[in-house]
Amino acid sequence: MQDSSPEYTNDLINETSPYLLQHAHNPVNWKAWNDDSLNLALQEKKLLIISVGYSACHWCHVMEHESFEDKGVAEIMNQNYISIKVDREERPDVDQVYMNAVQIMTGMGGWPMNVVCLPDGRPVWGGTYFRKEQWKSALQQIAQLYENQPEKLEEYASKLKEGLKQMELIDLPEKKITLQKEFFSAVIDKWKRSLDTEYGGTKGAPKFMMPNNYEFLLRYAFQNSDEDLMKHCMLSLNRISWGGTYDVVDGGFSRYSVDDKWHVPHFEKMLYDNAQLVQLYSRAYKLTKNDWYREVVEQSLGFIERAFSHKSGAFYSALDADSENDSGNNEEGAYYVWHKEELKMLLGEEFELFSDIYHIDNFGKWEEDKYVLIRTLDFEAIARKHKMTEEQLKSKRDNWNKLLKAERQKRKKPGLDDKSLTSWNAMMLSGYLEAYQALGNSEYLERAVKNADFLIEYQVKDKNHLFRSFKNGKSKIEAYLEDYAFMIEALIKLYETCFEEKYLNLAEQLLETLETDFKDERSSLYFYSSKNERELVSKTLEITDNVIPASNSVMAKNLFKLGKLTGDRLYMERSEEMLQAVLPKIEEHPKYYSNWLDLLLNFTHPYYELAITGKDHEKIASFFQEKYIPNISLAAGKSDALALLKDRWKEEKSLIYVCQEGSCQLPTSSKNEAFQQIRQV
Repeated sequence: MQDSSPEYTNDLINETSPYLLQHAHNPVNWKAWNDDSLNLALQEKKLLIISVGYSACHWCHVMEHESFEDKGVAEIMNQNYISIKVDREERPDVDQVYMNAVQIMTGMGGWPMNVVCLPDGRPVWGGTYFRKEQWKSALQQIAQLYENQPEKLEEYASKLKEGLKQMELIDLPEKKITLQKEFFSAVIDKWKRSLDTEYGGTKGAPKFMMPNNYEFLLRYAFQNSDEDLMKHCMLSLNRISWGGTYDVVDGGFSRYSVDDKWHVPHFEKMLYDNAQLVQLYSRAYKLTKNDWYREVVEQSLGFIERAFSHKSGAFYSALDADSENDSGNNEEGAYYVWHKEELKMLLGEEFELFSDIYHIDNFGKWEEDKYVLIRTLDFEAIARKHKMTEEQLKSKRDNWNKLLKAERQKRKKPGLDDKSLTSWNAMMLSGYLEAYQALGNSEYLERAVKNADFLIEYQVKDKNHLFRSFKNGKSKIEAYLEDYAFMIEALIKLYETCFEEKYLNLAEQLLETLETDFKDERSSLYFYSSKNERELVSKTLEITDNVIPASNSVMAKNLFKLGKLTGDRLYMERSEEMLQAVLPKIEEHPKYYSNWLDLLLNFTHPYYELAITGKDHEKIASFFQEKYIPNISLAAGKSDALALLKDRWKEEKSLIYVCQEGSCQLPTSSKNEAFQQIRQV
């Protein structure tokens, strides 16, 4: 608890971020990241500690308990440093800059991230989790060095800043690269060598789901009839969702697997993972009509509604990995794992069958007497093995889920990060729209529109600017490129789902802000933060796709889509310029450029514009929406503003136009005929 003596002044009590509030009663003189805190370090010529984490981070909690709650540690920090706590989800710009610095200094990164900086914010030392004695010793040594030999820290800071600048430079190609199918051969061959053919995903551990990798690989396999790659995609989608990283009891995905078989998860559940995976499994269902993929989507959205939804239409951010166990102590995974005796008591005579399916054995054992449910066969094979029908097995499985869910409800729930972030909400909005298209459940469209209404009412300001974060009825923090990119993407998808032009109009208004406040004229890419924001140690151009696609790759695809829908060639040219800037980097590490590769497919493979007019346009559009067609832009209805629809409306007759590069085939009233035109390669 916070010491009552006057030397402790922890400012985090005034914040709204759940992560910052977790530290509000530390005896450290924590401050939030703002101009006052940064200016104070300059005025007092004191070193800065910048400590970054997030609410669901297990090791962040460990370091807080070991170090930041310790009065001896707090005394060293308070005497020698201005200490600033940062929620990486609220301030991803700060996180990115200092994570780059830590990676240069140590060769690795992660959270918590702790960096010591000169008063002007230039980093001189840092790392991730530190044990208490390590942390104390390092802080004392750096403070002494700053007092006795500040020139050494100054010299190192200057060199590191130069390294950060070099890290952010984009080496532009001397001449334009020809965009052609042949580019993919070496990329796919290299990628295939890294794939895990037993458990799916990439070889090794830990394993992150990387949904965008599978969005691209699925599409590439489909459009190029690559059977081996398609088999790998299905293997990965199955293994990821058969337990462990996927919560078979309550739905929803954890952040990643600590092992190579998708078994033991890092138990926190993040909105952005679930948003992307709902999109991925919805598209996989469109392609395969695999009933399990439909269940994954439905169960995951059920989880989102129960755990992450606010009456305003907003979505919360995360559930913690840790929760109270039976002894009242915080423990990782306590809410999710099962003990064998507990399962025997709950399931009675059906325990043996359950145990065989979900591996209550050495394969499914985590540690001590803790089991994480995981299966290794599909339900058809399981039913066959146990000589029952799939319907009988499904009935048993549904009953087990009810029993286990009721038992789990008795446990202490993990902590909830109840702030709402614009980018993550926009991703979830896209997830609901993709699920609606795939499954036809009108409630999903209603929920998507409700979230869109929330974002437009609370997070859009002055018609073309965005806020980053929302909590307790208040919007705050100027948005970053990530927020604009995913918001524009969701607005485009909203238009392609319900064909209301107001969504496209807003997307173009937000794009205007990016052009004036974020654009890097040299590379044609966008900076991560606005030119109007306080300048950090370096300017970030985010181009690598990771657990979330790079904001620049999302924007490049948005420009392509807007170009197709509006007929504005400038959008298409801008999209290609951005792709050209990144293309030389792709071959070395293709899995970190999967969203760029997906965009490249638009330029190298057949891509269609589909225009549907007439009174039945919505019904006809749903025929195409429910199919896996990754290479179309879809416009429908009556419009004089969109080139695809201009002068094509006929009240008495519904027509479908299939176009490429603005050149259209003769219109048809037959959905199947139009579909066959699109399927031609």
